[in-house]
Amino acid sequence: MSAAYFFALLALLIWSYLLLGRGLFWLPRLFKPSPAPKSWPRVTAVVPARDEAATVGAAVTSLLKQDYAGAFSVVLVDDHSGDDTARIARDAAAALGMADRLRIVAAPPLPGGWTGKLWALSTGVRAAVEAGAPDLYLFTDADIAHHPRNLAELAARIGTGYDLVSLMVRLHCRSAAERFLIPAFVYFFAMLYPFAWSNDPRKHMAAAAGGCMLMQRTAFERIGGFEAVKGEMIDDCALARAVKRGGRIWLGLTRETRSLRAYPSLAGIWNVIARTAYAQLGYSVLMLLATVAALGVTFLAPVLVLPAGGLAAMLGFAAWAVMSVTYVPMLRFYGLSAYRALLLPAIAAVYLAATVASAWRHWRGRGGEWKGRVSWQNRP
Repeated sequence: MSAAYFFALLALLIWSYLLLGRGLFWLPRLFKPSPAPKSWPRVTAVVPARDEAATVGAAVTSLLKQDYAGAFSVVLVDDHSGDDTARIARDAAAALGMADRLRIVAAPPLPGGWTGKLWALSTGVRAAVEAGAPDLYLFTDADIAHHPRNLAELAARIGTGYDLVSLMVRLHCRSAAERFLIPAFVYFFAMLYPFAWSNDPRKHMAAAAGGCMLMQRTAFERIGGFEAVKGEMIDDCALARAVKRGGRIWLGLTRETRSLRAYPSLAGIWNVIARTAYAQLGYSVLMLLATVAALGVTFLAPVLVLPAGGLAAMLGFAAWAVMSVTYVPMLRFYGLSAYRALLLPAIAAVYLAATVASAWRHWRGRGGEWKGRVSWQNRP
């Protein structure tokens, strides 16, 4: 058996499994509204913001304009911003005549053992409790524009018996770099954390999307709050795992609520991947090597064996075809042409290289760097 034939056959077997055996991860799980509850719970949105002047005004405006029948307020945590984040947020609320519904607090200095975002969120929760503990917390980012019914629809879903519901929002996808890499970001996330498995209480898989999470206060307190996950770089999925151990979670996709953060160049998306990829592997060299090998066989081998010709090329082409078929629904979700699915091996090569770069950054003490702040795990 030639090496080309072996790797082509292995790739085809892998893609046969991914097509049918991994929770149909490649089919987008779109959010569908649930029946309205008999009464609407009190909700406080907690928004961590660090140098978000470009997007925070639109984000705060979208929150304060929610069509929600229950009590709702917003706590924005200014996480040592060096720009006008706080002023712009305050002006946005004042322009709507809703200044009384927005509270802005400053994050204290970051203590050891905490990631910056979780410390800011924890600060916001403390402020919310001081003002009167809500029934639900909406944890969201300062670059998310919520559609007017988003909170009501999430609260209705919570009312059907969930402790945590979250949405993978529609990411910004306009520049050439975004069209090339952003749909794959969601695709790879779903491959790693199949939504159907995460939502199934019989399975251990747990995932959430940190940009938009609505959570029962009782569940938050049951798991010990953010203290329980304070050092996690992949904080949303760590939170989901903690909640699922004793409760129910749900994760889905939405077209209407969207991210405002643009990535006009490849470098911006590269940095997002490199920031957390090695953390996802548990900072393990063995896991890194296994991941490089797995991605190489799964995404690159089907193309690399084609010059060998014969049966190896036929198997490689079949694997490439199945791979492409699984990527088409995500491309359609983002309004892109199906032919782009043929580029998935090249896209995977970029993600693979960024994963290796993530490990290199960690070894150099720069892992998890975000807006000038390095993750506590990498501090000297």
